[in-house]
Amino acid sequence: MIPEARMTLDLVDIGANLTHDSFRDDRAEVIARARAAGVTQMVVTGSTVAESRAAADLAAAHPRLLYATAGVHPHHAREVDAGTVPALREIARETAVVAIGECGLDYFRNFSPHEDQERAFHAQLALAIELAAPVFLHQRDAHARFVAILREHRARIRSGVAHCFTGTAAELDDYLALDLHIGITGWICDERRGAHLRELVRRIPITRLMLETDAPYLLPRDLEPRPKTRRNEPMHLAHVLRVVAECRAEDPQAVAAATSATARAFFGLDAPSDRDGA
Repeated sequence: MIPEARMTLDLVDIGANLTHDSFRDDRAEVIARARAAGVTQMVVTGSTVAESRAAADLAAAHPRLLYATAGVHPHHAREVDAGTVPALREIARETAVVAIGECGLDYFRNFSPHEDQERAFHAQLALAIELAAPVFLHQRDAHARFVAILREHRARIRSGVAHCFTGTAAELDDYLALDLHIGITGWICDERRGAHLRELVRRIPITRLMLETDAPYLLPRDLEPRPKTRRNEPMHLAHVLRVVAECRAEDPQAVAAATSATARAFFGLDAPSDRDGA
């Protein structure tokens, strides 16, 4: 296997929460470190109307390097009102915005009532259909209902990615049967909770596989040396790549090339900017 430090990479991080407060004081340095580590493009996740607006603005300031999604995470579904979908529609029509989401269901935290979550999910899927946009999907402890709602809309949805997949073999089979793409994060590096993914990742067709950090969350547990803080950064996508490639018994550069090509086709990304540019 090629050591991480010696690989020349071209990686796309399909899910990074770069508008998170933890990046407020050093966001430019975080982006620079990611680029130095071979992450040539990143998709900034929108989780509320305000965060989607911030993600779109940040992406617009870094053309061909950053892109954004526009959506309401199920945690915030209780906040959805008559103005939410029009606001998301306006944001989603901007050039830098490449998907609707993060949207879906989360019955683990239950920060919003199930009825509100499902209503918000239906509304965002309808918006994605209207705009012919991909959907960036979230599901936790709500698989049966999540799949049922997706099946209602799937024939009209352009494409979808199961962001931060951490589920079972049966859940993976359901997602692949729905022709979803699968996003793999540093969860696969967690020997306590993510060991099962090391086997499952082999079953994902390379043309459906994409990589993400979900920064600042999900710092890979097996990083050496251990970072001084628990904050994850997009630069660690190279480590996620190495673990995924090892589990699949494939060359990491080949996996990087394939997953990046898939991400660019899925989101409609332009060719990356020059690595020494802004």
